[in-house]
Amino acid sequence: MSLLDTIQSPADLSALSMEQLTSLAGEIRTRILQVVGQNGGHLTSNLGVTELTIALHRVFDFSIDRLLWDVGHQCYPHKLLTGRNERFDTLRQPGGISGFPDIHESEYDLFHVGHAGTAIATAVGMARADQLLGNNRASVALVGDASIVNGVAFEGLNQAGLLKRQFLIVLNDNEWGIAPSQGAMAEYLAKFRASNFYEDMKSRTKRVLPKLPLLGKPAFEMIAHLKEGIKATVSPGQVFEAMGLQYVGPVDGHDIPHLIELLDMIKHAQHPVLLHVHTVKGNGCDWASAEPGKYHSPRPFAIESGKVAIEKNAGKSWTRAFADSLIELAEQDDHIFTMTAGMPDGTGLNLFAEKFPDRYLDVGIAESCTIDMAAGMCKAGIKPVAVIYSTFLQRAFDQIFQEVVLQGLPVMFCLDRAGLVGSDGAVHHGFLDIAYLRNFPHMVLMAPIDEVELLAALRLGFTLDQPCAIRYPRDNVPAPVPDCPPFELGRSRKLRDGDAATLLCYGATANYALAAAEMLASGGIEVAVISARFAKPMDTAMVRKALHGGRPVITIEDHSISGGFGSAVLETAQMLGLDASQLTRLGLPVDRFIAHGSRAGQLAECNLDASGIATTLLQIFEKDVPRLSSDDSTAINVPLVSR
Repeated sequence: MSLLDTIQSPADLSALSMEQLTSLAGEIRTRILQVVGQNGGHLTSNLGVTELTIALHRVFDFSIDRLLWDVGHQCYPHKLLTGRNERFDTLRQPGGISGFPDIHESEYDLFHVGHAGTAIATAVGMARADQLLGNNRASVALVGDASIVNGVAFEGLNQAGLLKRQFLIVLNDNEWGIAPSQGAMAEYLAKFRASNFYEDMKSRTKRVLPKLPLLGKPAFEMIAHLKEGIKATVSPGQVFEAMGLQYVGPVDGHDIPHLIELLDMIKHAQHPVLLHVHTVKGNGCDWASAEPGKYHSPRPFAIESGKVAIEKNAGKSWTRAFADSLIELAEQDDHIFTMTAGMPDGTGLNLFAEKFPDRYLDVGIAESCTIDMAAGMCKAGIKPVAVIYSTFLQRAFDQIFQEVVLQGLPVMFCLDRAGLVGSDGAVHHGFLDIAYLRNFPHMVLMAPIDEVELLAALRLGFTLDQPCAIRYPRDNVPAPVPDCPPFELGRSRKLRDGDAATLLCYGATANYALAAAEMLASGGIEVAVISARFAKPMDTAMVRKALHGGRPVITIEDHSISGGFGSAVLETAQMLGLDASQLTRLGLPVDRFIAHGSRAGQLAECNLDASGIATTLLQIFEKDVPRLSSDDSTAINVPLVSR
């Protein structure tokens, strides 16, 4: 039996020797490589945090103490140590364990975590509550993958420095976020890594530790005094200590005995401490650590003859289609400038940066700052394009309002991963962008159905003198629908004629509606399919015509049914004085999160695939028919894979 198989809870770590803990780290890496190779998932960040996770669980009892995760995708070793090894093969699969901390899976997961920057503030909140309630529980916030640069993280640091009790922030500094770390903080931390401070600190600490008391403040003061003698020649002013935190480090994040020694002492310090841990992203796997960005979140892969073979995407992704379209337009207009918040590869802007390095900026995991910078650039005469996942743009709601919309600035927002995202699950679904963006005055909302329309939407966006947003999913882009007219503000596009009913679609759902129409036509039911193109401004003539005559109308959107495109159609009908009693809305449920799994399965769950759309209409017609199979030969032929 392997060591990992003997670990049913973190308490089992106490029986292992240091040599066995090191062996356990190797087994954890092997397990992660096996399962991520099979299912896909976050690889290099988890390989890098293995020893640190073991050390934390060895020193603290997180069934009592508090462990708060920042950047939840680095939690795989944690899951393996907290009773989920047997089910780890189900990682990111339907009905399986989540790729992020999940409060429904384990008492050791205190929060669902998918957005960076939150751990310090939530840990401070729990520490204050424990102090008020008289609970003697340690609090640890594990920050990693460059999320320390996030504004909320800094706000949390500001509050942490005021605590008068135990509080530990572990800064897992691996020089990377999802891409290489950006900004002045990254350069600041790099100065420590480049100095001799770490090696000197480590060797002196090991010599002195045996002479120190095992517990209490004297030990901590001794190590602090030792550190100060070296630190003065490295950095005259510590930003963390200026904020009221005792700084320790940087230390080797792969040296389990040394980590345990330090954590044993730091655990008892009755004041806030920041432990700066240097790790290697992808550690223990040569090909992963050589290209940590490439293997941050790979699709399933296999090792063949010592080489990595990643499962290929059977088609062109919307992300790639966006990058190609934006590059084409940027070649014609040198005022176009692109920005992202720590996601160059995931948004396709890495391709743009190769072509136009001086017209691209990765701001780091700082969405609010990204939008404010875009507003400033726009005010000064540039055409900024903020390319951010739909779920992450939620973090910049107020900046969109105050610095962009209120100023009337034509900033363009491009929302990748709009709608259901597959295996990342609830923490990453982009299901709110229509609802909150369409309430902003003068905001234009667009959603193309294919690559040709994506280029047309971008082209129109750059001609507007008002802000606009374009949404597209995490999926493969389908074959173009022929005869695409240019985008005209507030004008829809008819894709198919039919007199039995109207399928009124927003964005990529039109492709499933077209397939549903083919399925229905095989049974003698001809339905019209319309791509609205705009959720704002709405094509009022289109709404009037669709609702005229009392035929069934179904609105279809990959977004919450509340406040989204269907709601906008209903509001338009009310404004026009139309009877909308024949209108049915299809979208994501209001009071239920869609769990992780395949995007295809999630669409089917919400009746947004071709079969679900066709069956919904047949039910409206009160036909007693079974649900059509998604495997029907006439179903839409679009590969549905996670990027």
